[in-house]
Amino acid sequence: MFGLGWMEIGALIVIALLVFGPDKLPQAASQAGKTLRNLRRMANNARDDLRSGLGPEFANFDPADLNPKNFVRKHLLDDLEDDWNNNNRPRELEPATTAPYTPEPVDELGFGEIPPYDAEAT
Repeated sequence: MFGLGWMEIGALIVIALLVFGPDKLPQAASQAGKTLRNLRRMANNARDDLRSGLGPEFANFDPADLNPKNFVRKHLLDDLEDDWNNNNRPRELEPATTAPYTPEPVDELGFGEIPPYDAEAT
């Protein structure tokens, strides 16, 4: 739950007992639960309003996909995971078929020589 272990949850319970006391802790927990339910309901309503406003083209739209981590995972890494799961091995890259790069010879300027002006470069 939220990436917390049992030690962290236990520490939070002890802190809550110290802050609220044993008498008011059930009321505080009940209020926190109601608040969490209201927030969840509001988020679900907002998501449903967004989906209905976008139209049927975006019926499978999930706002969580806008998170950069999820976006990269969905659009880039899913293909690699599918290849791994289907072939039981990672996809191999195709060998390069281009010739090795050889730079063109460059005419060097002499001392005090002005380089030519290239109007398309600016």
